[in-house]
Amino acid sequence: MKTKALYLTVALGMVFGLASCNLDYFPSDELNASVLFADESGAASVIDGCYTMFKEEYDYVDPYASGNTYVRHFFQMAEFPADNTCLSGRTTDNLYEATCYKMTANLKNNSHLWWIGYKIIFTANNVIEGLKEGQSTTADQLIGEAYFLRAMVHFNLVNLFAKPYVLGPDNMGVILRTSTSSENPTRATVGEVYNQVVADLIKAAELMKAPRHQGSPGYATKNAALGLLSRVYLYMGENQKVLDVIAEMGDPITYLDADYPTYFANALDRKETLFASAHTALETRGSGSIGSMYNGDGGGWGEVYASNPLLDLYERYPMDKRLSYIQLQIETDTRLPLCGKAVVSFPIKSDGDEFRSNIFAELKTDGEGKYCEIDGKTYRINEVKVNGMNQPDASGEYTLYFVTYGGEQCAARLYDKYPLCRFNNPNYFVTKFSYQGGDPMLSSPVFLRWAEIVLNRAEANAKLGNAAAALTDVNAIRARAGIPDEGMFETGKMHGYDNALDVVLDERRMELAFEGHRYFDVYRNERDMDRRFPGIHPWEVVPYTADKVQYPIPYVETSVSHIPQNPGY
Repeated sequence: MKTKALYLTVALGMVFGLASCNLDYFPSDELNASVLFADESGAASVIDGCYTMFKEEYDYVDPYASGNTYVRHFFQMAEFPADNTCLSGRTTDNLYEATCYKMTANLKNNSHLWWIGYKIIFTANNVIEGLKEGQSTTADQLIGEAYFLRAMVHFNLVNLFAKPYVLGPDNMGVILRTSTSSENPTRATVGEVYNQVVADLIKAAELMKAPRHQGSPGYATKNAALGLLSRVYLYMGENQKVLDVIAEMGDPITYLDADYPTYFANALDRKETLFASAHTALETRGSGSIGSMYNGDGGGWGEVYASNPLLDLYERYPMDKRLSYIQLQIETDTRLPLCGKAVVSFPIKSDGDEFRSNIFAELKTDGEGKYCEIDGKTYRINEVKVNGMNQPDASGEYTLYFVTYGGEQCAARLYDKYPLCRFNNPNYFVTKFSYQGGDPMLSSPVFLRWAEIVLNRAEANAKLGNAAAALTDVNAIRARAGIPDEGMFETGKMHGYDNALDVVLDERRMELAFEGHRYFDVYRNERDMDRRFPGIHPWEVVPYTADKVQYPIPYVETSVSHIPQNPGY
């Protein structure tokens, strides 16, 4: 029972606004649930403590708390093992192991996420047990928020630490906590966890009728619960239920924010946001923020960039407003021989390296076309025309470039000027987690927004055979991004795609990039992850059936509760 008393002390501490998780501040017998929930303000404080635990920095495993937050670890662990990002070089941060599928059971990021996740669940359970449904709309709202938070954290945990639902609901899931009891922890099945998440979200939507703080998206609402439920059903393959849930929410297209380039810096004030972790100017994390690894401005590390395959998708339509969140840095050091020149880059294989880095050369042109010279040898740059568009004149084609080097055909990229690089990886800074209030390191990370709901509906329709409806939703997202009419899809105008589902998945990739979706989207659709692009990660294709697509259960859990570890660890 020691663990239970420890959890309760943490929850009570959050009520009184402790800045850190001081487990000894309040004796566990000094306050109890009857005192805490004597009125609704106490319950509101406990729920507010849950929201705080998503963003607060805590010491855990080691005494270094900087960057040790739920939001930072979740968005990195859910994004970096996918194919949207390029880690430019080795780092001592555990994000390296996540990026390279070298996770172990004693790493701080997955250990902290597990630990703080169950703290949030425990605290939510205190509210569910401590308040009585039906005593007031305010009480019901608070209980509904508790159900939502419990559902969201369980859902995130089971998707990170277990195999995708589609690979079998009977596979091992995570510990399912639906009460404050800490007795006999066991791993529920994936299906059991999903079923509980569904039940919790349905309950949450039923209860939440009195949004707090003028409906701020920093607090759970009925539509947030329904929006997350649509994602859960999508992951389960319950496509008709996805459509039914979204129908309860109204038309998601009407909630899309017209000013996309400024949306993320102002997410708390925009109608598109369904749920975000609300940060204030006092809660900027500096180099420990999510944005720090993506953006080198304002003291950020700036070591994780947009990947080449993602850039290739965006650049089919150079006017795409989503490119406004990806900023290429240009080299200004005139002492470098390539500074100020047009260049070509492509990844080359190095002896003994499992990853590949770019080689750069001056881009030249003669009567036969484009070429470059490396070590006295001439290499022709081959062009391949692909159906689509990469010019405003709607030519109907876009161009991919290749160089044959070392007996291999290597995908090449052309630059008007030599880019600033880190270990030969061009610095494509990503700013989706930056510039709230003008601070390069501050944002309110978005967990749910209406654009995802549009794409959830599109994917469900594509899988149900409703291709025209799926493409209509895709086109709404593309129109908001500034894609012209020539770039829209119709069942008879597929721009080289074989089917509507492939269109939807690429649109999800572009629209939701860096927001913690791609890792799950690939594997839950039983597709392999192609990571053959430059960066410090292994040059490989990861099968969706591989054991390493799930994170290991933290050693701090298995060593105490003795629940079984995931295969392969």
